[in-house]
Parts: sequence; structure tokens; C-alpha cells
Amino acid sequence: MARISFQDDTIEIDAAIIADGLSIAPDHVQAEMRSGGITSTCERGVDADAGTFRLSFKAGNRRLRLIVDAGGEVIRRSTLTLADPPIEGGR
Repeated sequence: MARISFQDDTIEIDAAIIADGLSIAPDHVQAEMRSGGITSTCERGVDADAGTFRLSFKAGNRRLRLIVDAGGEVIRRSTLTLADPPIEGGR
């Protein structure tokens, strides 16, 4: 089974993938997402990127971005650690 899957309008991703990218314990991922401690976005590729998705996860000063194909295979993975957590409201 793919560790990332797309069904109807939902995406399922193994918590271990998110946890590894954000340097947290896998068993904390679901609670952090529910509380807003981890935020996420999904963008669908168009034109030359059709058939791919960009999944982005943010927690504090950590960022994880995955580019995946429609079958859930990771094409590219990147992580970023900022020097300081972003200030709320962008100030």
C-alpha cells in the first residue's frame, strides 16, 4: 500500500513521513494537526506539472514539502529549518 494515497477529495499520508520531515514523533502528528500546531496545504500541478501534487507541512520553524505523483510516489522531498519560528500575523 502506498504511504500517500488520494481517494475522492481526501489525501491519506503516513504520519511517519510528516514526523520525519518535521522532526517530531509520529504519534504526535495527528494531535498537532488537529490543534493547528501543524498546518498543511495541497496544490495540484497544472500544465507541465499536471498529474503531480505539492504537499506542504509547517510546524514552528520546520517546513516539509513533498512533490508526489497521482499514485502517491514521492518525486521530490525538501525540508527547511528557519532560524526563528515565524511571527504570527507575518510581522
